[in-house]
Amino acid sequence: MPHYRISKHPILEPLPGREVPFTWNGQPLSAREGEMISSALFANGVRIFGHHPKDGAPQGIFCANGQCAQCMVLVDGAPLKACMTPIADQMDIYPMDGLPVLPPLQPDARYGQISTVDIPVLIIGGGPSGMSAAIELAERNIPLILADDKNRLGGKLVLQTHRFFGSINAVYAGTRGIDIARKLENKVRSLPDVDVWLNSTALAVFSDQKVGILKDNHEYVLVKPQVLLSASGAREKNLCFRGNTLPGVYGAGAFQTLVNRDLVRPAERLFIVGGGNVGLIAGYHALQAGIQVVGLVEALPQCGGYKVHQDKLARMGVPIYTSHTILSANGSDQVESVTIARVDDAFQPIPGTDQSFACDTILIAVGLDPVNEFALKAKEYDMQVFSAGDSEEIAEASSAMFSGKIKGLEIARLLHAAHEPVPEDWYRTAEILKSHPGKVEDLPQTHPEDGVFPIFHCNQEIPCNPCTSVCPQGLIEIDRDDIRKLPVFLGRQVKKTCIGCERCVTVCPGLAITLVDYRKSKDHPGQAMVTLAHEYLPESIQAGDMVTVLDVNGGILGQAPVESVRSIRKNDHTLLVKLRAPLSIARLIAGIQVQQPWVSEEMPDIPAHIEDDAIVCRCERVTAAELRSLIRQGYRDLNELKIITRAGMGACGSKTCHALLLRLFREEGIDLTEVTDQVKRPLFVEVPLGAFAGFKEVKS
Repeated sequence: MPHYRISKHPILEPLPGREVPFTWNGQPLSAREGEMISSALFANGVRIFGHHPKDGAPQGIFCANGQCAQCMVLVDGAPLKACMTPIADQMDIYPMDGLPVLPPLQPDARYGQISTVDIPVLIIGGGPSGMSAAIELAERNIPLILADDKNRLGGKLVLQTHRFFGSINAVYAGTRGIDIARKLENKVRSLPDVDVWLNSTALAVFSDQKVGILKDNHEYVLVKPQVLLSASGAREKNLCFRGNTLPGVYGAGAFQTLVNRDLVRPAERLFIVGGGNVGLIAGYHALQAGIQVVGLVEALPQCGGYKVHQDKLARMGVPIYTSHTILSANGSDQVESVTIARVDDAFQPIPGTDQSFACDTILIAVGLDPVNEFALKAKEYDMQVFSAGDSEEIAEASSAMFSGKIKGLEIARLLHAAHEPVPEDWYRTAEILKSHPGKVEDLPQTHPEDGVFPIFHCNQEIPCNPCTSVCPQGLIEIDRDDIRKLPVFLGRQVKKTCIGCERCVTVCPGLAITLVDYRKSKDHPGQAMVTLAHEYLPESIQAGDMVTVLDVNGGILGQAPVESVRSIRKNDHTLLVKLRAPLSIARLIAGIQVQQPWVSEEMPDIPAHIEDDAIVCRCERVTAAELRSLIRQGYRDLNELKIITRAGMGACGSKTCHALLLRLFREEGIDLTEVTDQVKRPLFVEVPLGAFAGFKEVKS
């Protein structure tokens, strides 16, 4: 069986860990010890994890974050989520075909007492906001528990290989997310008042103001905090289209988990749905991992993510189809192609505009919903509760860090461990960091054709200022009161000149600064030297190569020879590529074409759409047609729809279909004030019932 490991990556180092044997459906395979079962299966080329008991539909991963139940497999006879269960030596794993058989009772099983832990603060979630809050609290000697359901701290930071935007002083802007995760974790673990619980899933908040946690994946513990901080992040939104449950259709977070956390190549040809920052960044990560990105669709007239992310993807050679939507994922047992179409002003597909492209994976990146059920239930039970990061409001990770910092100090004040008020400039910084992209304006390039100076290819107002902090001459300026303003090169306004140190080129998170050098133009008339950042493997580009150079929007400017390629440790894996280019295009060059145009060629024949209606409830395989029929009959209660169709009754607890159910009502012209919402389950995550009785497994 072929292996799909990423052996070389421009940013990430090979992962440690010995190879261990396991079996899949009776076949011997090997995996890296401790990686999740889902990653081990993908690394061995397995995409189908089972078949649904209702209609035999193939099942694969979707969220890879424990939020759904599509990746369920049988592990040594027990049904477990492949994305949350680490592989172990000699594991016997089978696909989940149909319903699992309950294990036999153990007559001599042991049951223990359920312990209760009293603690001043419980933080649910060890991502950027949770760790930032923990640091503020522990520095004021407030004991706390930091609980996270993963095997390491960092949250989504551990998936982010790109440099971060924001403020270089406030939130590590210019540093890669994976490195920010290490910095925060090292700080957290250096503080004695933080008790870190990894592999520990928060299950429920109860009326006696206790929080149930499955600690270390086996011991059920009740935690009674004086204050609860929900820093549990967000879950990805689902999308309803034909073929949306085929293996190969999954969320951007799942993709980044496989590629950037586990160094597994989950695709050969990827198509992206959604032009926010998540989808744009995931496309860039795919290219870095050697995966072809066939294209990206965005239903709006323009992408909602940062323009520098969009520009970066476009100038790598990826076509971006705005005002388009996905019609269907096509294939029998897994994705084989995708069909898209242009949409009108009402976002309805325009007949006759269909296009199809060959691909094996469709990445869904259409937004996030906050994981806020813990905070809502805590408020219902009159607990002292705060929310931070995406659990409070969806924004960038830089915003989540600062949000956690603020909430940490607010909680410390509540517990009388801090008397100073939260500084007003903290709130101001927080608002700036979570702001949406601002206006776009073209910056005039008025520099004379002599000397050396930076060219800024970022022309949209976003919170970002690393370039101002690294210039040794102090020649780059951004409004100090509002880092969303565009950078300005002071040039001849001051008595200093650019020395061509290239630091601004290296640190720019959007790879949106180039350096143009005219100092040797006399030796090469009509030409200038252009330096740009390049984040691919060093062997992918060499001195003497002739490359295709592109403008900021991905337009081809021509060919240019590579004069040199520099790779030094202080640049943190960023290559500095020097090109010699004609004066007519030197200032316009923003990138080098990485992906060839043939990758994104349209299929000559459009596959027939799958006849079955789109699936709304993935767990119970309930179609939009079934639900629309009931809505048109007058049903307005989601609980009634659940009773009749089982929509929302599956293992995920309606996490993946709830928003789609409400969307169906809106599409039918029903005001949501007329709709009765579902009764929420008391448990937010699946757990063996024996855990509540202190069940201890008896080893024979």
